[in-house]
Amino acid sequence: MTDSVSKYVSKLSPIVDYGTGAFLLIVAVMTIVGNGAVLVAARKRASRLKPPELLSVNLAFTDLGAAVTMYPLAIASAWNHGWLGGEASCIYYGLMGLLFGVASIMTLTIMAVVRLITTAMSHIPASRVPSWTRVWRAIVAVWLYSLLWCLFPLIGWGSYGPEPFGTACSVTWTNSHQSWNRSTFVLLFFTLCVLLPLSTLMLCYARIAYTHYQVYRTLKHHRTISISNQTTRRLTLMSVMVSAGFVVSWGPYAAVSVWSVFCANENIPPFLTLLPCLFAKSSTVYNPFIYYAFSKSFRREVSALKPSCQLSKSSQSDSDNQPAVHWKRGGHLQVLPQPCMCDTVRVGGYLEERGLPTVERTGGPGGSVP
Repeated sequence: MTDSVSKYVSKLSPIVDYGTGAFLLIVAVMTIVGNGAVLVAARKRASRLKPPELLSVNLAFTDLGAAVTMYPLAIASAWNHGWLGGEASCIYYGLMGLLFGVASIMTLTIMAVVRLITTAMSHIPASRVPSWTRVWRAIVAVWLYSLLWCLFPLIGWGSYGPEPFGTACSVTWTNSHQSWNRSTFVLLFFTLCVLLPLSTLMLCYARIAYTHYQVYRTLKHHRTISISNQTTRRLTLMSVMVSAGFVVSWGPYAAVSVWSVFCANENIPPFLTLLPCLFAKSSTVYNPFIYYAFSKSFRREVSALKPSCQLSKSSQSDSDNQPAVHWKRGGHLQVLPQPCMCDTVRVGGYLEERGLPTVERTGGPGGSVP
């Protein structure tokens, strides 16, 4: 058997291949159902979408695109105990994986930056307020950036090839230390498409959490507005879960890729190279379930997909127009219309918004917030 053929033969046992195919099938179904629900819900409320919510729609599209264009081929190859289609399908699979992977990571990063600007920055200038034009430009930039990285292996910098276990393809990172071309591509890709976005995510959500803590501590000190501790914990936990999901999904795969730049990986068992790949593929699943677990408005939208659970438009409109509390330097609070992510619902006499709590005007002369 020639090397060009043997590299597409599975290096795993048949039982592991069958298990891998079953796992990917479950991931594909959950991805299609979860992200499909996000897209359908967004379509039903298209006239009421806020500009930053387009980023959530784009993220759902990238995850759904990966499941539709990649997972069927990966499942069939796993159950075939060998890669199907040879080099042409391998390049296609690797390109799709890189395209949707980079687009997903960069969309998550922009979402974190937008949330930081709108919830943790005081005195937001008009030039920084997310608008339809700015969000659309950001989305176009994400796809152009992703496409650029996809083209590099096609023009000779880096390459696409089979994974060490033989039933999937990606950027050729195995034994990168033997090639200056591959090692520079892997290192730069890791820096600009993994390390930098990860650092941005962590810094943004850390700043948001600290800002929430400052606001709640000040409100408690002045006894101006009472906010549910449970709401505070849920908002913070949702941000942490998004960041943690990114780390868990892509961290192991990135670590193995960088390891291959400096060390030989012939002694790494194929099964151990399979696990990081499966973790990375699971990244398409968790976002809709995080939304469902922590966002009451998303649960409302999903429930509205059922005929028996339709909600009136007036109820939706009322909740969308509630004011939001913005922290201002100098110890003052400013009540403004919600700028984005307006998942606002009334809970126990209070109002909450995904990413930023909102409250009713209480206390002070004339019933206004000081």
